[in-house]
Amino acid sequence: MKISVLAVMFAALVISSCGNAGALENQTVDVPTEKPDRVEALPIFPGIYNTDVYLPLLEGKRVAIVANQASIIDTLHLADMLLKEDVNVGKAFCPEHGFRGTADAGQKVDSGKDEKTGLNVVSLYGNNKKPAKEQLKDVDMVVFDLQDVGVRFYTYISTLHYVMEACAESDIPVIVLDRPNPNASYVDGPVLDTANYRSFVGMHPVPIVYGMTIGEYAQMINGEGWLKGGIKCNLTVVPCQNYTHYRKYKLPIKPSPNLPNARSIELYPTLCIFEATCISVGRGTDMQFQVLGHPLYKDVIDSAFVFTPQPNAGASNPLLNGKECYGFNLADDAAIFDWRVDKFNVSVIIKMYELFPDKPNFFNKNNMLEKLVGYKAFRKQIENGVSEEEIRSSWSKDLEKFKEIRSKYLIYS
Repeated sequence: MKISVLAVMFAALVISSCGNAGALENQTVDVPTEKPDRVEALPIFPGIYNTDVYLPLLEGKRVAIVANQASIIDTLHLADMLLKEDVNVGKAFCPEHGFRGTADAGQKVDSGKDEKTGLNVVSLYGNNKKPAKEQLKDVDMVVFDLQDVGVRFYTYISTLHYVMEACAESDIPVIVLDRPNPNASYVDGPVLDTANYRSFVGMHPVPIVYGMTIGEYAQMINGEGWLKGGIKCNLTVVPCQNYTHYRKYKLPIKPSPNLPNARSIELYPTLCIFEATCISVGRGTDMQFQVLGHPLYKDVIDSAFVFTPQPNAGASNPLLNGKECYGFNLADDAAIFDWRVDKFNVSVIIKMYELFPDKPNFFNKNNMLEKLVGYKAFRKQIENGVSEEEIRSSWSKDLEKFKEIRSKYLIYS
């Protein structure tokens, strides 16, 4: 499958630091640079469209893929395309939500066989988050193609980490087919305290919104020595074409069951924090991550938006299942709150806590809030009425340090 000559002009092969022996030579290929206004007028192509770059690297190799329902080129799945091109694809690995992307958030994803291709699919969500040596013994190269949304607790970057680490330990090169990040135009939020709150929903010292594509992020994992023992992965990033961090990109396929549209993806960095509270974010409705509500807001919020969570695809048992919730509809730009799309909106969390009648039970009693936000003091800051400005200033220095680190790994202007 080939792309247009015009699109190929902007293809580049970016290979990041690789410390292990492997089939790929470390190099950067320069390409002609168009003026920004010219690039803005051209369509964006994810890395999967650069077939002239990566298909030759797969010739004669036993290939495994890391993919899900969004791993497509036009309307063709990565697995189908590679098999059509006579690539020897022996198995597939899948992240949270499964190979076809239908599992609930947090639901155990079982290994099995893909009905369409017959490929053996190995789950990387649950007890087997990192490919085992046995699972890689018949693999010469791994092709990784997952659609990220640029938020620390979105688990595809954790899957990326473990795939890179396992492949580094087995001297297997990894090719990342890069995709645009719909939240890449800004960097914001507290940096994760990895000494105390490292988990699968946050593995690296990065802010909630890190402003990088998954390919750029892979280079950072390698370059900063975040793999176990500082080992380096033999990494190739096949970049997007005609893309900059400031170009709006609408995902053609939802990246997971509960991010159905651009607005939910835009609101997700802030609204996901409410998953550590008793507040519904719309799971079990058709407005996931676009609404906030709870039955106790009924007599508190004037002209409240009303919704009732019910089991649906991606939410078999949603929070507040069957209960009428009262709150806010944030799908409308004119909704309450001074909402900004270029920052982590602490003011929303402050407001929802202030309005809640049963404050001792607003936050969950476990440490999920700290894992999502990234540091210990946040819970007390909200409970004690600390202003948004003071809260933001408490993590601003770490955020600025991260921006300096990030700048070393950016591919796109």
